[in-house]
Amino acid sequence: MATPLVARRLREGQLKQSPIREIMKLADRRNIIAMGLDPDDVISFAGGWVNHEAPEELRAEYSTISDDPVLFHELGAYSPTRGLPNLREALLSVDATLYGTRDLSDDNILVGGSSTQLTHTLFTTLLDPGDRVVLFDPSYANYGPQLNLGPEGTEIIWLPVFDAERWAFMRDRESIVSSFQALVSEYDPRLLLFSSPDNPTSRLIPDDVFDDILRIAEEADCFVIVDFAYRAQCFTEVVPEHFSASPSEHPNLIRLHSNSKWCRGLGRRLGWVEAAPHVIEALEIVQQSTALCPDSVHQYALAAYLTKALSDGSLQSYMNETNARYEKAARHTTECIDRYIGMPRLDPQGGLYTVMDVGRNGDEFVREVLASTGVIFVPGSGFGPSITNGVRISYGPLVNNLDRIEEGIRRVGDVVDKC
Repeated sequence: MATPLVARRLREGQLKQSPIREIMKLADRRNIIAMGLDPDDVISFAGGWVNHEAPEELRAEYSTISDDPVLFHELGAYSPTRGLPNLREALLSVDATLYGTRDLSDDNILVGGSSTQLTHTLFTTLLDPGDRVVLFDPSYANYGPQLNLGPEGTEIIWLPVFDAERWAFMRDRESIVSSFQALVSEYDPRLLLFSSPDNPTSRLIPDDVFDDILRIAEEADCFVIVDFAYRAQCFTEVVPEHFSASPSEHPNLIRLHSNSKWCRGLGRRLGWVEAAPHVIEALEIVQQSTALCPDSVHQYALAAYLTKALSDGSLQSYMNETNARYEKAARHTTECIDRYIGMPRLDPQGGLYTVMDVGRNGDEFVREVLASTGVIFVPGSGFGPSITNGVRISYGPLVNNLDRIEEGIRRVGDVVDKC
C-alpha cells in the first residue's frame, strides 16, 4: 500500500529546520550525555529569547481574569479578527507616547497571533507568484523559510549590508543605498523586509539609510516591512528617528511588532501590524482564513495593563529598567570576548546578540566548541551568505547571570586555538 507523501517543498528540502532549532536539538540532553558532557554544566548562548520578569501588574491582570468566572467565560469567545478595540487603542498610544509615532488611527492596526504568524500573513497578502523580495544579508533566519511557504516562485534577492572583511555592519552607507537602488531597478521587488535592531547583529539601520531606502522603495511601489521585535532593547541615548516613521506619511511602510521581547511574552503569543488602511483591510480578510482571531485572554490582560501603565508612567519605568539590564549584559559579553577570545565582534546597539568572526566555517566551529566546552553558539550560515565564518552569541537568556556569561566565554577562550 502506497504511503501518502508530504508536500514537495518539504520532500525536496526547500523548507529546513531553523539554525537555532537545529542547534537546540543537537544540544538535547541525550546528545550532550552521549558527548560525555554534563547537561547541567552546558552554557547556552543560542536562544533568541529574553529572561527578565514580566511586569507584576500584567501578571495581576491575568489573576483578575482567572478569579472572575464571568469574565473568564466571556473571554472564551472569539474576538474581532483585527483584535480587541481597547488593545488596538492602547498599542497605538504606546507608539505615540514612547516612540513618537503620530497620526495612526484604528484603521491602521491589526492584532494577530504572533509576529511570526503575521509575517506569513503579510506574505500571503502582499505577494503574487514569482514576486521578488529583498532581504538584508544577514537577516533573521526565519524570513527565508517563511518566504518558501509563500506564493510559488517567490525569489529572494539579497542586499549585502555586512562587510565580512572588516566585520562591520553598514560601514559604507552610500554603497548600500546605491546597491538597493540598483536592485530595485533590475529586479522590481514587491517588498523589502528587515529588522531594527537587527537579528543577528543587534545593529540599528542608520536613520539616513532608512530614509533613503524608504524613498527609493516608495517611488518603485515597493513595500518596506520593518520588524521591530527588538525595539524595547535599544541602547542609544535618543530613540532612533525611524522608530517613529508612520504609514500615515509613507503608505508603503509596514510596521511589524511582537509581544515576545519587551515583557517576556514569548509564550503569550501576540503580535500586531501597523500599515495603510487598504493593507489592514486585506490582512483582515486573510487572517479570517488563517488565524480567525488572536487570543482573547492575552489581549484583554495586555490592554488592561497598558492602559493603566501608560497613565501612571510605570510602563516607561519598566522599559527603562529592563533595557538597562540588557545593555549591561551586552557590554559584559563583548568585554569578555575581547578579554578571553580576542576575535572580531560587533558592538550591540540593542537586541540580544553579537556576532563574532571565527575565521573559518562557523558550523564546524560551533560543533567543536560544544563538544570540547559544553558551550553553545549559533552558526552564522543560517542568517545569510555574508557571515558563514561567524557565530551568533546571545546574552538574552543569561541577562540575570553575568558570571555565567563570563564562564562560558572563558571556556571557549581556553580552547579556541584548538578548534
